[in-house]
Amino acid sequence: MIFRERYSHRFVFLFIVFWSFLHHPMSDADNTNLVYKGCANQNLHDPSQNLKTLLVSLVTQSEQKNFFTTTSGDDRNVMMGLYQCRGDLSNTACYNCVSKIPDMLDRLCGKVVAARIQLIGCFLRYEVVGFKQVPETQLLYKVCGSKQGSDDDDDGFEERRDTAFGMVENGVKSGGNMFYSGTYQSLYVLGQCEGDLANDDCGDCVKSAEDQAKSECGDSVSAQIYLHKCFISYSYYPKGVSSLSSSPGSAGQQHAQRTIALAVGGFAALGFLVVCLLFLKSVFKKKDDKY
Repeated sequence: MIFRERYSHRFVFLFIVFWSFLHHPMSDADNTNLVYKGCANQNLHDPSQNLKTLLVSLVTQSEQKNFFTTTSGDDRNVMMGLYQCRGDLSNTACYNCVSKIPDMLDRLCGKVVAARIQLIGCFLRYEVVGFKQVPETQLLYKVCGSKQGSDDDDDGFEERRDTAFGMVENGVKSGGNMFYSGTYQSLYVLGQCEGDLANDDCGDCVKSAEDQAKSECGDSVSAQIYLHKCFISYSYYPKGVSSLSSSPGSAGQQHAQRTIALAVGGFAALGFLVVCLLFLKSVFKKKDDKY
């Protein structure tokens, strides 16, 4: 009886472990993955507390707000900074994203007069007041996916993409946080403007991003276009939009996530089967020893 109870408890424990592992949900693309960095060539003349104070203020505000801008310092050492999180992130996810950036700034840029760090889920930028600005629609970074293959259903792809772009354009202007994500006939689209833009200016920025997506990426099945004041992304799924589509990640990245999830599930199921066989083997061996 003691033997049976001991092995029954062990079996139940292992069953729970493997069942939990098998059904553990795979997370979406990590919001804190680096997309790109932009660092000025000029170092700060006086890397005082101003920059540190500015960054601390921005990180603190990210626990409560999706977008925030502020200044730090006085006289000729005034610094301006802001951050913005993707419009579909919670306050907690926003903070977790923004709080990673100060260490990245120090490691990737050092103490420079202006810098920008773009992660998948958020970005932060700062500059010394008076630093030369770039136009709102200046292209900062682009990612073009693979071109359409012969097995892709490309009939009317450009027309569908243009319609989806129109949805983004209208969505960012009518939405409260200048963010839009949606699907249209196998296309997943996403767009967002910097929080201090007016609605019409936001629409114009997104329109410029869409035009640059067409000129820079052509008939790519996915693209990410980052301008100074806005960004857009799209991914084309000939067999239907993936349920994992919730960030500017490429279609290839999301396919890899599904592959990993299937592999993990397969290994977990195999492991559970092995545990069952070992348990049964131990039971029969104990019975043989008893008789």
